[in-house]
Amino acid sequence: MKVKIYTTPTCPYCEMAKQYFKSKNIDYEEVDVTSDIEAAREMIEKTGQMGVPVIEIGDTIIIGFNRAAIERALK
Repeated sequence: MKVKIYTTPTCPYCEMAKQYFKSKNIDYEEVDVTSDIEAAREMIEKTGQMGVPVIEIGDTIIIGFNRAAIERALK
């Protein structure tokens, strides 16, 4: 299952999400929305949100680092 995380360099919850995926040996694609304006637009279009992290797991979008929601999406 494809995992994508929209992040910024100073976001502590983004770091928590990345550490969580690393601890579970889950590969993910990280997109820094501060350096990729097109990705930032894509994230906002998909979610209506400007905050990060935004985590895509397959067709599921999770806003923020919500461990329970992430675990449900991974099953």
